[in-house]
Amino acid sequence: MFNSMNFRTLLFLTALYGVFAGFGIMIGGMSGLTWALVMSSIINFFSYFYSDSIVLRMYSAKQVTEETHPELVNMVTDLCENAQMPVPRIYIIREANANAFATGRNPENAAIAFTTGILSTLDAEELRAVAAHELSHVLNRDILINSIAATIAIAISYAADMIRWSLYFGGRRDDRNNNWGALLLGVIFAPIIATLIKLAISRSREFLADECGAQISHSPLALASALEKIHASPAMKGEESYARTSTAHLFISNPFKASFLLNLFSTHPTLQERVERLRKMAH
Repeated sequence: MFNSMNFRTLLFLTALYGVFAGFGIMIGGMSGLTWALVMSSIINFFSYFYSDSIVLRMYSAKQVTEETHPELVNMVTDLCENAQMPVPRIYIIREANANAFATGRNPENAAIAFTTGILSTLDAEELRAVAAHELSHVLNRDILINSIAATIAIAISYAADMIRWSLYFGGRRDDRNNNWGALLLGVIFAPIIATLIKLAISRSREFLADECGAQISHSPLALASALEKIHASPAMKGEESYARTSTAHLFISNPFKASFLLNLFSTHPTLQERVERLRKMAH
């Protein structure tokens, strides 16, 4: 399925690689940046390959079966039949905050998790729409796409750190690059730009999951209602978050409080944008 959101993701990934290549030229060669890319690739490979077990263990998720939670399992199974995909493992997290996420490197090795808070907050149709959203992340290979974006962004940050330390310890004596002002600007701004693009990719995948999830569940309004309930739930208004920043992008709703100024650095689009798009789908 190649639509406007997939095209936007492709543009963002191209821009991210452009920042990577441009930064390499700016620092006078790609050798250091290539080394940083190799290191970040190794780290993200293990994170990607074992993403399901790492995240589920992090949140003490417990797997459920048809014997323990027949309605939940049957609901997810029915959605998977609609989407023509394998049924993922299903987990529950004991957490008052209403949220859910999907993880796993491919549809054959995927898992979907619901907090106890979301099970008690949403009605059956809304929960079905949330499950469809999370299954869409699996179907669209969003773990892979976000891992690629993270690898490039982290490589740029690693390289910037190396250059920053070399400058601190006397790197200015290197005559191969005399434009220290431009180099310093690159060291400061390249990681920031790369991070902003990576977060933009995450937001675009959320829009796509909303769209695909609404198509799988045939209930865009139910998903819009679910997002509003999750956002308005009392537990989500607390100062402390139960989540880890490294996994915030996995959840259907950002588990951290966001302000207007922080929306640019958010892993998720604003609630208003998501709800408006879903309501347009219903008309």
